[in-house]
Amino acid sequence: MSDSEDVDLTVRAVETGDMAALADLMTQLGYETRTSEMEMRMEAISANKNYATFVAVSGGKVCGMIGTATRYTYEHNSPSAAIMALIVSEKMRGRGVGQALVVAAEKDLAQKNIRRVAVNTHFRRTRAHEFYEKIGYEKNGFRLVKELPMPAD
Repeated sequence: MSDSEDVDLTVRAVETGDMAALADLMTQLGYETRTSEMEMRMEAISANKNYATFVAVSGGKVCGMIGTATRYTYEHNSPSAAIMALIVSEKMRGRGVGQALVVAAEKDLAQKNIRRVAVNTHFRRTRAHEFYEKIGYEKNGFRLVKELPMPAD
């Protein structure tokens, strides 16, 4: 993952008009998403002060996004955060967009006195693992997931 190419890039808070681009990014990551679904998700996320969402813009187009959530945990006295989503468009990967988004999110979290950030990535996303380790994240756990059945009507 080379970050050597210079890219004209701005990172800013997400805006209402970004929903189609976010839906496309989610789809590129493997989570088929319609614009209306992204609007619904972001309406709930934006209403929660514990979440923050930033986008990277290059050439007037959204080319990446990062979303974080802060929370208190049972094992620590101070709140921590999680990177809930980090996506860079296929065309812009390896050009420093992901790192710029993480830097912006970490700066926002530091201003909120958050000192611990975690991220989960799927086993198959080995480039993501390498990316996070390169910028200082360390493996320290294992995640297990179980889908719960929906209750009958």
